[in-house]
Amino acid sequence: MSNALIHLATQKEKAMYKNAKEQYATIGVDTEAVIKTLDAIPVSMHCWQGDDIKGFESGSDEVTGGIQVTGNHPGAATNAGELRQMIEKALSLIPGKTRINLHAIYGDVKGVDRNQIEPKHFETWVQWAKEQSLTLDFNPTLFSHPKSAQGLTLSHPDKSIREFWIEHCIRCREIAEYFTKNQGSQSVVNLWVADGFKDTPADTLTPRKHLVQSLDEIYAEKMDITDALESKLFGIGVESYTVGSHEFYMGYAIRNGLALCMDAGHYHPTEMVSAKISAVSLFVEKILLHVSRPVRWDSDHVIMLDDELIAISREIIRGDLLERVSIGLDFFDGSIDRVSAWVVGMRNMRKALLIALLDPYKTLQKAEREFDFTKRLVLSEELKAMPWQAVWNEYCERCNKPSIIKN
Repeated sequence: MSNALIHLATQKEKAMYKNAKEQYATIGVDTEAVIKTLDAIPVSMHCWQGDDIKGFESGSDEVTGGIQVTGNHPGAATNAGELRQMIEKALSLIPGKTRINLHAIYGDVKGVDRNQIEPKHFETWVQWAKEQSLTLDFNPTLFSHPKSAQGLTLSHPDKSIREFWIEHCIRCREIAEYFTKNQGSQSVVNLWVADGFKDTPADTLTPRKHLVQSLDEIYAEKMDITDALESKLFGIGVESYTVGSHEFYMGYAIRNGLALCMDAGHYHPTEMVSAKISAVSLFVEKILLHVSRPVRWDSDHVIMLDDELIAISREIIRGDLLERVSIGLDFFDGSIDRVSAWVVGMRNMRKALLIALLDPYKTLQKAEREFDFTKRLVLSEELKAMPWQAVWNEYCERCNKPSIIKN
């Protein structure tokens, strides 16, 4: 495209934004303030989309623990260097403040068992993050290991197995605290275990007692990190009973002052995370969201700009929860280009946040409190035709990122 055509296209987009800015002003929305707020919201991008959750330990590439990645698209990362290059490519197309979320199996950990990992095994990630002006989050990895083969880890009846995983989790918290010290921002550490049974258990209580005891040891020492606990309805191979259920972790998080992680695919198919955020916010100080897209089950599809994604964003914005909610993505698709999956998902998350920020939600809430449900309905419907895309285009230009990904 010639320079003249590029200039003409730019002028056209500027005119579209000016028109959008004026339209939003008529309903009391300042698009300049919205863009500033949007750009400052951190979204954590999960590293495991880049290699199908295999990690870089020596040994089998088999993924276990109720997780399944389908597809064999070429280009999966085979080492940390390749993974970082893929992340950098994705970031070149993603606007806004981004964090990187690591699992414990992604360090320089070849030949090192998980109860022996240390900050030094992630030093290359810390240095890279500094160079890229990124911050790191972290996750213990309690699956795809010989000591998780029986489907139980922190709730295992064998104390020695539990102690192995307790030590792993403690070391992961220490690594995350090392991240915090080096990046000036608390690292978010999310704990999820796949513990459960394929068929109906005879004893549902004892494994949960063991899990409580393990968690008490893991969190005995306070650290400069944000600790979160993630529940799950079921997984492949643990369809009938999950030790760390939603009720279990919500109770533990409330009692112990931890963050509660809610994954969009970890509930019954008719349950929506967006319907839970405001309720949970009244009882836990911090919430971690794992934004995914389930299709009939926890299938972790790349997130689309769908109604639930927008609803999740609106609950965060309308509840004034930006300082208390951490947003992280969690999907893995091996059937498509992995970098493209990151780009689509991260951009859709920001688009949903933009749409939520562009709502005149205080006006809507005022109408509701005055029982003016007609105004609430009419304005809500009119918002669907407002030119949010023009604001998105302007935002991307200011971030020096493309407003449209063509390929």
